[in-house]
Amino acid sequence: MPNRLMPAFPEPDTQPFWEGAKRSELRYQRCDTCQSIVFTPRAHCTACGSAKLSWHTSKGLGTIYTYSVVRQNRNPAFADLGAYAVAYVDVDEGFRMLTNIVGAADPTKDIKVGQRVQVEFEAQTSGAFPVPVFRPV
Repeated sequence: MPNRLMPAFPEPDTQPFWEGAKRSELRYQRCDTCQSIVFTPRAHCTACGSAKLSWHTSKGLGTIYTYSVVRQNRNPAFADLGAYAVAYVDVDEGFRMLTNIVGAADPTKDIKVGQRVQVEFEAQTSGAFPVPVFRPV
């Protein structure tokens, strides 16, 4: 995979997420006030506005909600990939995330809505933070 863009650090809202990724942990937040799951990482609860959020670690299992296969990309960093899948995954802990599905021999045939997947962390050649992607189980 190409080197992906990373946030500029220090970044108070997402830095704990990326620090977890270094340890192969898929992290998310839960509101301590209303118990809502909060993802993507942010400073306040999207349900009640509370700033009282705690970090939790997902088991990394989920289900493909929907996906699309990119067959042609004009960005030079992605030119050598060929066809690749971009998907929304419903993670078992109750949040949905945009990610890539990896490990399919042919993403146009081997990926299905409803398919179970497991997170893994893709190293970046630049040495930047690893990126969570999902692989069919």
